[in-house]
Amino acid sequence: MSQPAALEIAGRPIGPGHPPYLIAELSGNHNGDLSRALALVEAAKEAGADAVKLQTYTADTITIDHDGPGFRLEGGLWAGRTLHDLYREAHTPWDWHAPLFARARELGLAIFSSPFDETAVALLEELDAPAFKIASFELIDLPLIRRAARSGRPLILSTGLATLGEIAEGVEAAGDVPLALLHCVSGYPTPPEECNLRTIPHLAEAFGVTTGLSDHTHGVAVPVAAVAQGATIIEKHFTLSRADGGVDSAFSLEPAEFKAMAEAARTAWAALGRVHYGVEPSEAGGRSYRRSLYVTADIAAGEPLTVGNVRSIRPGFGLEPKHLPAVLGRRAARPLRRGEPLRWDMLAPEETGR
Repeated sequence: MSQPAALEIAGRPIGPGHPPYLIAELSGNHNGDLSRALALVEAAKEAGADAVKLQTYTADTITIDHDGPGFRLEGGLWAGRTLHDLYREAHTPWDWHAPLFARARELGLAIFSSPFDETAVALLEELDAPAFKIASFELIDLPLIRRAARSGRPLILSTGLATLGEIAEGVEAAGDVPLALLHCVSGYPTPPEECNLRTIPHLAEAFGVTTGLSDHTHGVAVPVAAVAQGATIIEKHFTLSRADGGVDSAFSLEPAEFKAMAEAARTAWAALGRVHYGVEPSEAGGRSYRRSLYVTADIAAGEPLTVGNVRSIRPGFGLEPKHLPAVLGRRAARPLRRGEPLRWDMLAPEETGR
């Protein structure tokens, strides 16, 4: 099977053959404070993120101020709140985008966003965002995907809640732009047993694109496991401190945790290596300590070799153990001393029948 196509964001190649691309999702964890949002960008850089991601919407572009059926959340972290109230608190003000983009670029950190309507796409185009991320709940908004794709920028589509057919429609709507798919379970938080990480290589095979994980579990084990399944992008919510609150803080990583995830994910990627059999440099010296055939008791010239005077032991300087049946019964060509590695020239020529 051919390798999925790679893509590039802000000059960084992403895909098979490259270390995992780690995205710190800021979401609403700025808690309505621009200085905190800037501090999040700086902390993400320090923690080893390759990129930070915003969400570009207002309460009025993502929903309406209404309290009718379906507009008030039931269950979960945000139970009892209306959609409009939640998004009014969580949104990143549009006039914050320019300073956040500027600070990230000063730090050498990629920055892009999830647009939630056409006006958000236009704002992000003005800021020269290097990519767009389409959130899971917007994957079925095919006009939004087509509008983002018209920019020609790479698209990352998150697949939470989606059937395989809906994902296929989203991929078709994206057209020919560079594309990645992020496996996602839109549970906040997501139980690890619902993550189904084996979906990641299936997506890559089904659509021929690079794949990754948008993760909402607690901790770092699941994203690291995703890398072992072939994920080349990991997106994780990020906060300065869960104790400070914030709409998404409960399932977000703090800086030290994100740094630990970054190190572990990159180590997991390095450990994948290639299909290889044989000796690696770190084990080269070990060949000398494999088992081989040794003389384990003195043998006089002409005396036969038996299980009492020849054994398979460590170290590995004698004949390979597979030759033991062939040497038993052969006679010594000379006196053999205990501790000598057995070689063919130590055996007398085999007698032939008349």
